[in-house]
Amino acid sequence: MSKLAIDGGKPTRTKPFPAWPIWDETEINALKEVLESGIWGIGGNKVSEFEHKFSSYVGAKFGICVTSGTTALEIALRAGNIGHGDEVIVPPYTFMATASSVLMSNAVPIFADIDPETYNIDPNEAEKVITERTKAIIPVHIGGCPADMDAIMDIAKKHNLVVIEDCAQAHAGEWKGQKVGTIGDMGCFSFQSSKNLCAGEGGIITTNNEKYADRCWSYHNCGRVRQGAWYEHQVLGSNLRMTQWQAGILLAQMERLKEQTETRNRNALYLAEKLSEIDGITPLKRDDRVTCHAYHLFIFKYDSSKFADKPRSEFLQALSAEGIPCSGGYNPLYKDDLFKAPIEECPLGCGYYKGKVDYSKVYCPETEKACQEEGVWLFQSMFLGDQDDMDDIVNAIKKVKENFCN
Repeated sequence: MSKLAIDGGKPTRTKPFPAWPIWDETEINALKEVLESGIWGIGGNKVSEFEHKFSSYVGAKFGICVTSGTTALEIALRAGNIGHGDEVIVPPYTFMATASSVLMSNAVPIFADIDPETYNIDPNEAEKVITERTKAIIPVHIGGCPADMDAIMDIAKKHNLVVIEDCAQAHAGEWKGQKVGTIGDMGCFSFQSSKNLCAGEGGIITTNNEKYADRCWSYHNCGRVRQGAWYEHQVLGSNLRMTQWQAGILLAQMERLKEQTETRNRNALYLAEKLSEIDGITPLKRDDRVTCHAYHLFIFKYDSSKFADKPRSEFLQALSAEGIPCSGGYNPLYKDDLFKAPIEECPLGCGYYKGKVDYSKVYCPETEKACQEEGVWLFQSMFLGDQDDMDDIVNAIKKVKENFCN
């Protein structure tokens, strides 16, 4: 039995995984075009070109580029007429923006637990927390795996809810052959540095609803309306526009998205098969209706009882020392400092809200288990290599288990 690297042994892997982001002359030429055009912000053609290309790619009639995935959510909520006194259902296993965007809209996030097999929001749990104040739901396609959109859309139709898909991690994701971001009323994508399609920062809202598209356009463009005069502002808005620089990079990045997604899927499916053979390691379930997984994250569950009761923290440390970057991921959102302290001002403390929420009493058992005990993340760029890279991951985990159990 070889000694663990964390104990002074030789690591399973010393070669780095593929770096991210990937770029070449395509990005350089795109940036040069923007530079030489002399139009770096509004008025250039790269943003509109990317809006058209991306919305066409996902199958949406409209795309509105914005400054980030976070502001995309905020704008979409406002476009959906979500505000004072309203409740919005969100999962607690996600990045803070999913919930903070609701607060920024002066609405109240209500947490619904996740499905332990997928870590996506559990539609049954979501329906349990619906009240007369519920106006919207934000399903997050966690790690790039589409949520159960059939069930979510059925619930939304039954209760007349706006559905805003959080697609920040799900570029190219598909549910029953339909790209995410086009199933609900609006979809919100992020182009932050770690994302599968990235420009450092940026985001886009996709929709097939012209009314929502026009509202989003106004809110992100200083309150102007399409075809209106430059100094004519008909609604309250802000400057949340994307630059031509970002759009130029994104146009270049899109040329690789299909091939990269295929590579991630090929490697992830191979890894899932191999990891399933290790007692105590369970890759998250991929629903048969998921026709494309974006694999922004590859998530598996760690069962400490099969690893000599070693806690996940020790497993992560040992695996990292073997040359396999990994993480335990999120904490439950409701345990974040933002929610620990009572929110005395709006939206919870204003006269419009007739409900009562005490986040200190929120408990979502499956989320707690995923965050505290089970969930292990591997990152998207690790899946842009080859099968040998996947074998290194498998061998490193086997090595850790052998040492833990002997």
